[in-house]
Amino acid sequence: MEGILAIWQRDVIKFFRDRPRILGSFAMPFMFLILFGSGMSGAMSSMMGGASPDSPLADFDFVQFMFPGIIGLTVFTTAIFSSLSVVQDKEFGYMKEILVSPISRISIAIGKVLGGSTVAVIQGLMMLIFVPFIGVSISFLMIIKLIPVMFLVAFTLSSIGLLIASTLKTSQGFQMVVQVLIFPMLFLSGAMFPLNGTPAWMNVLVKINPLTYSVDMFKKVILEPATMAPALREAMGLNLTIFNQPITFAGELFAVAGVGVVFVVLATMKFSTMEA
Repeated sequence: MEGILAIWQRDVIKFFRDRPRILGSFAMPFMFLILFGSGMSGAMSSMMGGASPDSPLADFDFVQFMFPGIIGLTVFTTAIFSSLSVVQDKEFGYMKEILVSPISRISIAIGKVLGGSTVAVIQGLMMLIFVPFIGVSISFLMIIKLIPVMFLVAFTLSSIGLLIASTLKTSQGFQMVVQVLIFPMLFLSGAMFPLNGTPAWMNVLVKINPLTYSVDMFKKVILEPATMAPALREAMGLNLTIFNQPITFAGELFAVAGVGVVFVVLATMKFSTMEA
């Protein structure tokens, strides 16, 4: 347990000491939310029928729709890229020192996943700074609900990142593989656009994408689709179903948790066979 705590503490301290990293974490969310979201909001509202005041879709706000996806984007990228430190530690020889220490390799792997998850949650919560500027109403209860969901999602993505990092030897290779993996998953999650009317083959990819359920959980907490008009809820892609059966919030929690358990087991198994 002490080994897990030591690895976790190292990653969290590194995050708070790296001020450029903290400031830089706002760059991409700001670009998507303020520039892309605001610039496309008029066009999206028109496509949704928002030009008609009597339309049930007149309340559609693209920036508000994107905000849960922006939180998801921040949590996803931070969590999976947190494992880059594993590859860097390999390159600079620090990982060899850890592997030959009395700390078990499983403890090292779990500590890495928990450290990356914690940092991702912190950065996800920092995105709430944008709330006063985009007209989204978020209560304290919503934040309390968001924290465990963020941690669960971050845990899953950190486990995926650790599995990738344990198989690669260079940071350049890790970044290339992660970018090829994470961006298709992100755009197929509904974080940026409603996933309505997609082709059948793409719909299959959407349904097997764990980020789809992660983003949908963020939307259910922040946007509260149960309070929306059915037509608006449908247009925003908030009626997620599998085999024509609606997916509940609890079902999404179990789905993401299941993926997280599978990948953390695979990551720890791979990590335990890593050469010192």
